[in-house]
Amino acid sequence: MRLYRPVGVEELRLIAESEWRRFPPRLYWQPIFYPVLTADYAASIAKEWNTTDEASGYAGFVTQFDVRDEVAGGYEVHDVGGSASRELWVPAEELEAFNDAIEGVISVIQVFYGEKFNGRRDPDTDLPVFV
Repeated sequence: MRLYRPVGVEELRLIAESEWRRFPPRLYWQPIFYPVLTADYAASIAKEWNTTDEASGYAGFVTQFDVRDEVAGGYEVHDVGGSASRELWVPAEELEAFNDAIEGVISVIQVFYGEKFNGRRDPDTDLPVFV
């Protein structure tokens, strides 16, 4: 199953550190990991929310990745605002097993920067320079 995840600067850095193969563990106050089912929905979140959020570094990145169907199919899909806004809900304690089911690498397919972004961008990739 192809999935998407909007992420901010710090989460992107942690994904890069995993050699683009894993999502970082959830923070203590985040009980759910929620990749989304469409690139458009992920882009909407990355553009409208991450770019205005200090904790996201005022930047949003749409990641794309594939998960083995038999694993992805074991999680509930939640409609969170219409048929275009659908998320797969993975309990935080199951994220490691979910990561193990990722096929290939996690790629960045869209990049959005807010007005308050103050990092440096790689001119070739348009990603923050730490990547």
